[in-house]
Amino acid sequence: MQQSFKVLKSALNKTTPFSFLRRTLSSSLNNATNSCEDLENSVLVERGTNSRVVILNRPHVLNALTSPMGHRLTKLYESWANDPLVDFIVLKGNGRAFCAGGDVVRLYRLINEGKIEECKDCFRTFYSFVFLLSTYLKPHVAILDGITMGGGAGISVHGSFRIATDKTVFATPEVLIGLHPDAGASYYLSRLPGCLGEYLGLTGDTLSGEEMLACGLATHYSPNASVPLIEEQLGKLAAKDFSVMETFLTRFGQTANPSERSVLHRMNTLNKCFGHATVEEIVDSLESEAARTKDDWCISTVRKLREAPPLSLKVSLRSIREGRFRTLEQCLDREYRMTLRAISRQISNDFCEGVRARLVDKCFPPKWYPPCLEQVPEDMVDAYFALPDAYEPGLELPSKLREAFP
Repeated sequence: MQQSFKVLKSALNKTTPFSFLRRTLSSSLNNATNSCEDLENSVLVERGTNSRVVILNRPHVLNALTSPMGHRLTKLYESWANDPLVDFIVLKGNGRAFCAGGDVVRLYRLINEGKIEECKDCFRTFYSFVFLLSTYLKPHVAILDGITMGGGAGISVHGSFRIATDKTVFATPEVLIGLHPDAGASYYLSRLPGCLGEYLGLTGDTLSGEEMLACGLATHYSPNASVPLIEEQLGKLAAKDFSVMETFLTRFGQTANPSERSVLHRMNTLNKCFGHATVEEIVDSLESEAARTKDDWCISTVRKLREAPPLSLKVSLRSIREGRFRTLEQCLDREYRMTLRAISRQISNDFCEGVRARLVDKCFPPKWYPPCLEQVPEDMVDAYFALPDAYEPGLELPSKLREAFP
């Protein structure tokens, strides 16, 4: 889930996926997971005239999510659902991140301590919150003014309105630590143009705010400098109807064009390579294209796939492809089963190995199992998609809510 373990590749240097992460996050994550944090201070609430503003407030770890934060968010949103004094909700992050995803170092330590049930609770809580958000009956505005990754994407993309800015850095990098895109990612990635979802899910590459708007992940775009004014005006707004909120945000929104280097300008090549049925075929296609054109993007993409855990690549590709024909509820249920397999370590230890090597010990490279695509048997992939054991309860999602947004 929010294992978006914050694999932030610097927006300025997409060729070094973990250099920014190691520099910025690892030490603070290690320190923070040992400290006692005031829950109410981790999720702040401000009152607008007709709204509530929710602020994720762990800036020292890029607002990484914890299970208690998920419980608090759920309780707040449920309490406001039928409150006549609350027309709409705004969700934002404190500092330079909206939310970098789940606190996977904390999860890693819980797994090693044998506290698997606490890990399960974390995933259940946030997957359920994602569904609650997607079926919410009131306008929801997520201000993605900064790093938005993994679970951070999950608690925003499924809402009704998402404002991206020139500071936004979006990614679904779970595969890079031995997991799979989750928190509903197999649903929204599979609905992006062409094979863009497969590309983002398998490489963990980043998108800018302009790119988010262009591909539909964001509903509106505004420069970072305009965010304070938007927040000020939202605080005075009365907007029970989605159409009123749409009109308001459109008035403050701006057009935005992706840069010349954007992957969105490479969709023909991307679709040609990532449209293949298997990961092996995708890699072969990219290698052939790289050999023919000497294109830096093709060469870099091959390298990223070669460095990623082979099992996670195969599991993630299948998950995204299946998501194209499933509802959000079905995707969340399947992702939950897959996540339980990953944290149980019964099939592979790649998730714990990825977190250990990338974030805890910071020793490269991780030792993936199996070590190469050719050694990943189909029955190992199938095991991630198997139905849960009779004694393992499935994911229970909130009921009596309207259909999820398309």
